[in-house]
Amino acid sequence: MLSRTNLFILALALLAAIAGGWLQHESRLAHVPPGVHVANVGDLRPDVALLDLRGHERRLSGYQGKRLLLNFWASWCVPCVTEMPALNAAQRKFADQGAIVLGIAMDEPDNVRAFLSTHPVDYPILVGQLASPSTSLRFGDIDEVLPYSVLLDENGKILAVQRGPLKAEQLEHWLSPTTAP
Repeated sequence: MLSRTNLFILALALLAAIAGGWLQHESRLAHVPPGVHVANVGDLRPDVALLDLRGHERRLSGYQGKRLLLNFWASWCVPCVTEMPALNAAQRKFADQGAIVLGIAMDEPDNVRAFLSTHPVDYPILVGQLASPSTSLRFGDIDEVLPYSVLLDENGKILAVQRGPLKAEQLEHWLSPTTAP
């Protein structure tokens, strides 16, 4: 049995852990400007309008009816560039099964065009909004760390998110029409 002193120390440690967890949660939310909704797993995706590399506006609702993998990346992000071949292979494999990989470049359009001229991909690329609130933040990337991926179902519901690079096995699982993440 614990002594009174040990119980007191245990209670203090428990309170400190709870307070620390709460402070960490609150500090993450501090990055979100007032009035901005950050989507979470289970939410309907925001219907943002983004520009493609030709300057044409594209709405995410235009992909309704398809399983959609949003991959937030930048040309200067080494892990982003490293995962692009797997994303490209997944796009080729699952495109005819109703899944689309959609790259959202969190970068300047000229940098994206220059990068893609030497590293082309088979999936569409849109340019995200860098100014606050950024496009990736609106999709749950509170710390705005890249790469960041969001899986949407055919109705635009957020099924899963991934901070950091996706592995080939995870891509298979996420984009396969017979499995749910």
